[in-house]
Amino acid sequence: MPAKVISTANAEHYTWGTHCDGWYLVRTPELNIIEERMPPGTSETRHHHVHARQFFLVLEGELTMEIEHHDFTLRAGEGIEIAPGQAHQAMNRSAGSVRIVVTSQPPSHGDRIDDES
Repeated sequence: MPAKVISTANAEHYTWGTHCDGWYLVRTPELNIIEERMPPGTSETRHHHVHARQFFLVLEGELTMEIEHHDFTLRAGEGIEIAPGQAHQAMNRSAGSVRIVVTSQPPSHGDRIDDES
């Protein structure tokens, strides 16, 4: 297949959580790269992955990442790595939308275990 330009305008779209959007920029059995948009006040469920290593990069806004009960505030141009097994939760505590790119290797869908604590 020839190369093609990919963006949120032509990528496969899905929704998650409460009014959050995701677009598959790369979706292969070995790697997922997803752009996500989180409106103010939204969050994902705290969870971990058995195999997937992830990297969250903030494109726009301010993202709070809770990793193993420690909060990290990330702004545009900043990112954070999540190792397999680390419990984490992405939250938008700000008044504006957050746009992030999430890279997962191997893909994280189907490798997620929701955490109780």
